[in-house]
Amino acid sequence: MKLSELFANLSRGAQDFEARVAKWQEDFKDRQGDLMASARRWRESADARQADLDAQISGYFDEASEQVRAQWAEAKEGWDAEVANIRAKAAEMRSKAAQMQAEDLADWSEAYAANMVAFAKRMQDEAADAVAAAAEARAKAASDKGDSA
Repeated sequence: MKLSELFANLSRGAQDFEARVAKWQEDFKDRQGDLMASARRWRESADARQADLDAQISGYFDEASEQVRAQWAEAKEGWDAEVANIRAKAAEMRSKAAQMQAEDLADWSEAYAANMVAFAKRMQDEAADAVAAAAEARAKAASDKGDSA
C-alpha cells in the first residue's frame, strides 16, 4: 500500500468517525429533550399527587382531636426540618459534583438519583405501615364503639 493510499484511508476513516460522532451527539440531544420532558411530566405528576395528599391530610386533621393535631404538628416540623437538611446537603453535593468531568458527573447524578429513589422507597414503606396501622386502629375503634353501644 502506498503512503498516499494509507493517508486517504485514514482520512476517510476519520471522516466516517466524525459523521458517526455527529450522529451520536444529535441522537443524544434528541434523547436529552425527551428525558427532560419526561422528568418535567414526572415532576408535575408528583406535584399533583402531593396536592391531593395534602388535601387528604387536611381532611383527616379537620376531624382530628387537638391532641392528634398537636402531635402531628410537632412531627411535621421535625420532618420538614429533615427534608430541608437533605435538600441543603444535596445542593452542596451537586455543587461539588459540578466540578467533575461530564461523564463522571453523569455517573454521579445517576447514583444520586438511585439513592434518592431508594430513600423514597423506604419512606413509602413507612407510609404503607402507617396506613396499615391507621386501618387497624379504625377497625378497633369501630369495634370498640360497637361493643359499647
